[in-house]
Amino acid sequence: MSTESGQGRAADALTLFVCGDVMLGRGVDQILPNPSKLQLFEPCVSSAATYVELAERASGPIRRPVGFDYVWGDALAEFERVRPEVRIVNLETAVTVSPDAWPQKRVHYRMHPANVPCLTAAGIDCCVLANNHVMDWGHSGLEETLAALRAAGIRTAGAGRDDSEAGAPAIIESAGRRLLVFGFAVENSGVPRAWTATRDQPGVNCLKDLSPHSVDLAVRQISRQAGKGDVVVASIHWGGNWGYEVSPHEREFAHRLIDRADVDLVHGHSSHHARGIEVYHHKAILYGCGDLLNDYEGIAGHEDYRGDLGLMYFPALDPQNGNLLRLSMMATRTRHFRINRAPPDAAAWLSVTLERECRKLGSRPVRRADGSLALEWDT
Repeated sequence: MSTESGQGRAADALTLFVCGDVMLGRGVDQILPNPSKLQLFEPCVSSAATYVELAERASGPIRRPVGFDYVWGDALAEFERVRPEVRIVNLETAVTVSPDAWPQKRVHYRMHPANVPCLTAAGIDCCVLANNHVMDWGHSGLEETLAALRAAGIRTAGAGRDDSEAGAPAIIESAGRRLLVFGFAVENSGVPRAWTATRDQPGVNCLKDLSPHSVDLAVRQISRQAGKGDVVVASIHWGGNWGYEVSPHEREFAHRLIDRADVDLVHGHSSHHARGIEVYHHKAILYGCGDLLNDYEGIAGHEDYRGDLGLMYFPALDPQNGNLLRLSMMATRTRHFRINRAPPDAAAWLSVTLERECRKLGSRPVRRADGSLALEWDT
């Protein structure tokens, strides 16, 4: 086992922050300074205020309105401690006032565009939009989402006003190198096929499946735009919300992106809980980062997975070749629609669970004295 791949010093590393789903709609949006209209079109819930009531019933009163930085809670101190050069989230929320709820969809997430400062308060550089909620409020909602984020100086990946824009990477200059973030959504994560971006239609950068044909499509997209010396992140929304198993198709797909498109980090999301981590040819594959923030507090079901627990991931890459030097993680727990550092018993549960899943992939997390986790892997 090793906690490093290469001899890079800490000062030489390009440190990123990545996480799974950040859902700022419905109940979370309602406690922010500029809440959206309450109306929802769910089978059992017609008002976003219901989600605030459920959370308060479970955990006690939530003051409102809160400041824009409130939802990040203890994550802000962790950002200050680690100081990642680039911060990337999967934003699983439309940012819009569009009234066009997508028909036949059971759940619609949105945040008011005037609440975008809650993202800039955390210094988010890139929002990946390739997921199954970014078009909950139609094509107009997606276009408003793109405009609102870009007006705030936040780069986007994985969705666009046409297929060319949806497949283009977010480009971030850091440490004298270009970091390219490509976003992909696989249909098995619940993305309607009709959301696929085309030459004439806004939408998501969708893949039908994880077949060799889809590998070829993704490799072509990346290879067309990534150059020598670029650090490349492939951010993928795949699979269901619950379940730890990493399928052979997922492993093969991730390996081929690394082998054929020189991807340096595979950033997987969609699962509501953390899944295993693999280091393949010195590149990190995060198969499922879990939810970092949502409004599910007080909603019963799937308690065995502890969906209230999340992880902040800080991969440190060698800027010369993209190899993983270190991966540290901090366990979190959502309470009162806020990211809190997980208490010791919850962090221990998450560590044991992650160790069980990582062992299958040739890695394991080790708890540090400060409560964080460090990944070790086979070399």
